[in-house]
Amino acid sequence: MTLSDDEIERYARHLMLAEVGGVGQRRLKAARVAVVGVGGVGGPAALDLAAAGVGALRLVDPDVVSLSNLQRQVQFASADVGRLKVEAAAERLVALNPHASIEARPEAATPATAGDLLAGCDVVIDGTDDFDARRAVNAACLALGVPLVSGALGRWSGQVGVFTGRPCWACLVPETPPEVETCARVGVIGALAGLVGSLCALEAVKLIAGAGEPLSGRLLVFDGLSGQARTVKVAADPACSDCGQAKAVRNRST
Repeated sequence: MTLSDDEIERYARHLMLAEVGGVGQRRLKAARVAVVGVGGVGGPAALDLAAAGVGALRLVDPDVVSLSNLQRQVQFASADVGRLKVEAAAERLVALNPHASIEARPEAATPATAGDLLAGCDVVIDGTDDFDARRAVNAACLALGVPLVSGALGRWSGQVGVFTGRPCWACLVPETPPEVETCARVGVIGALAGLVGSLCALEAVKLIAGAGEPLSGRLLVFDGLSGQARTVKVAADPACSDCGQAKAVRNRST
């Protein structure tokens, strides 16, 4: 896959990086990334990925834009209120980079739909605030063998992790917390969403281009109030319902 003259100029700052260069940029052009949840995390991530030259983006989200989204979901404008998020975001992404192919899927990720929604993708970014959707996406990524980049935020803190098998996201969150702290319930500082979304995009670019050391099996946690960040390892849970030893035994027996 070659780069056009326009693309060479557009991605010139990438091409200068030894870790990306022409080989990495062509890998980005050939890649398809699914963004599940085109909100505070997924929206900024999609913008960064389109700008970076990812050739195909699949946007997955059944929701419409609300006025309260605009405090942090910078991919939308006031005129987008009431529109499907995937359609409004797709227009913005094409305007940003006409080389990007955008697929809008206004559907929810469930155990029944996640496999189809994520099939054919090289990386998946999950920025949803629904634990059932996250669990369905995690299981589908394991079944498809696709790396999962997970981003979450609430109040003043955010986190990003990469899961490429064991440990998986379900090792980190084995059960849905009884008091789920969504942004709608506890609030969130708007600028944090862009930070977490951009970090998710950065990890996806690293995975595709083969650059640096992705956060595989690790979680980066950022505290916006203190301005401090820490990285912790995620332990593989032998009893994990998605990737654990019991699951592996069941799969071998079928």
